[in-house]
Amino acid sequence: MTTRTAGGLIPLLVIATAQLMLVLDDSIVNIALPSIQAALGVGAVHLPWVVNAYILAFGALLLLGGRMGDLWGQRRILRLGITIFVIASLAGGFGQNTEMLIVARATQGVGAALTAPNALALITTTFPDRKTRDTALSLYGAMSGLGVVVGLLLGGILTGTLGWRWVFFINVPVGLLVLLGSRTLIGTRRHSGQLGVTGAVVGTGGMVALVYAITRFGEDGFTDPIAASLLGAAAVLMAAFIITQRRSRNPLVPLSLFRDRNRTGAYATMLLLAIGPMGTFYVVTLYLQKVLQFSPLLAGAAWLPFAVGLVFSAGSAPKLLLLVAPRFVAGFGALLSALAAFWFSAIAVETSYWLHLAPAMFVLALGFGLGVMALTQAAVYRVDSDEAGIASALLNSAQQIGVALGLAVLASVAATVSASQNHADVQAGGVLVAGYSTALVVAAGLLILAGGLALTTLNARPMGDQHSDGTLAERGAPTS
Repeated sequence: MTTRTAGGLIPLLVIATAQLMLVLDDSIVNIALPSIQAALGVGAVHLPWVVNAYILAFGALLLLGGRMGDLWGQRRILRLGITIFVIASLAGGFGQNTEMLIVARATQGVGAALTAPNALALITTTFPDRKTRDTALSLYGAMSGLGVVVGLLLGGILTGTLGWRWVFFINVPVGLLVLLGSRTLIGTRRHSGQLGVTGAVVGTGGMVALVYAITRFGEDGFTDPIAASLLGAAAVLMAAFIITQRRSRNPLVPLSLFRDRNRTGAYATMLLLAIGPMGTFYVVTLYLQKVLQFSPLLAGAAWLPFAVGLVFSAGSAPKLLLLVAPRFVAGFGALLSALAAFWFSAIAVETSYWLHLAPAMFVLALGFGLGVMALTQAAVYRVDSDEAGIASALLNSAQQIGVALGLAVLASVAATVSASQNHADVQAGGVLVAGYSTALVVAAGLLILAGGLALTTLNARPMGDQHSDGTLAERGAPTS
């Protein structure tokens, strides 16, 4: 079995590891924040930016990273992104002050934005065999959720044993192995066209304003005037971006991608699907630590049923999508996740982990995994090679913005409801539980909307019926 004919194990592991490393960095640093604050004297106002700098740069630059891969070669840009990520991780590990650490985290986000969309696009050129390609897509999707759990576990272990600097240093050997293995990936030739400076500047500016606004809403609530101003600026910039893309000969985002209702539906559904499970993850983790008094490491370990559910869905989704239409797989997955969120919303001050929380975690992951697999296929299959990177970047952007929105919306709901409780009439912990429970009901509602959107916009034909419909690997011209 050669890399060119059937993909091979090494390129499969390279792409899966790259995605795992990028998603893992969304959560691995969270566990180390108290240690970082104590060691470097980071002020309370700056501490959230050790996390937010990564999220902001990652989310804002995804479109740019995807289009660069389309024009200059997806494998080349992926390798550039991994290199930047490794150097930034090294700088973060050696960080001596707050400023150096935040800059390192932002630079990690730049590397992630160059890597993520091109890793997804490279699946279709590296794995021309349908079965292997479906396996690779399933692994890629599974890493999107699994990385959060692994990040919590690994962050707790590293911080408690080797010290907080190792939550950065761990990326160096892993990143170097990915770089070494990336030689087995099959990229496309460079394509004609230019990046389009105006579109790149306006589009990136709009994404920065949007992600920053969401981040501030999550920190300061929905009454924050700066966040509201940023949201208005984002709306203006994105409207200007659409106008420039219509007129540009070299658009950053070809608007023709949105003429396919299936693909547009996949992007919109992914946005809602990411809000629900990831917001639920955040709320339930707070519940585990603040109400049930789990340690950070034990709270991370408590999510292992979620990891099991993702593995199960990753194994079953490819075969299921050959027999059942994406709309039903994604719709069923979203509704399963909604059921899990409702299940979680019945939490109390004392709730059984094994009878209540663990089963709900498994169902949440099962639904999320099935949804992500179906939406990933819907978004990237049947895309021409010169648009694969940007098509993948749009899906990644929808997911990143959804995660940020989920954290902002559910955290705000939980805080507002908890603050409205009469503390004198509620037993210890009950104030927090009331807020968390309401937030989880909101998450369930958003997931029901995601299910409805999937059922009305995605393809009604199984992916197995579309094998000869023209995939990227069949349309493009893969080269090494």
